[in-house]
Amino acid sequence: MTEPEVWLWARLKCLRAEGYQFRRQRPWRGYFLDFVCLDRRLVVELDGGQHNQPLQEEHDRVRDAVLARAGFLVLRFPNSQVRTNIDGVLHAILEALAYRPSVFGREDPSN
Repeated sequence: MTEPEVWLWARLKCLRAEGYQFRRQRPWRGYFLDFVCLDRRLVVELDGGQHNQPLQEEHDRVRDAVLARAGFLVLRFPNSQVRTNIDGVLHAILEALAYRPSVFGREDPSN
């Protein structure tokens, strides 16, 4: 994992106390998801500079579309944003989680 991934992973693990369980580097249909909360169908991707290259941007668009068709919401953050504003990144993730229904039938994440 990159340094920003390590930092974010430490924060995401703490969300278990609130009922959100993330997995890291989870294989899914030929892709590896940086972080995923399967219960809420939320994927969090951290992107380095290579994601600004045209071929990688196209690959990411296709991948995100495949995930969206399967019911996932993909949040992408540049590594630099995690380095400079990890609290803002975590806030955006928590907001997305709050609006994503549980696929396992739990409406309250504390259950």
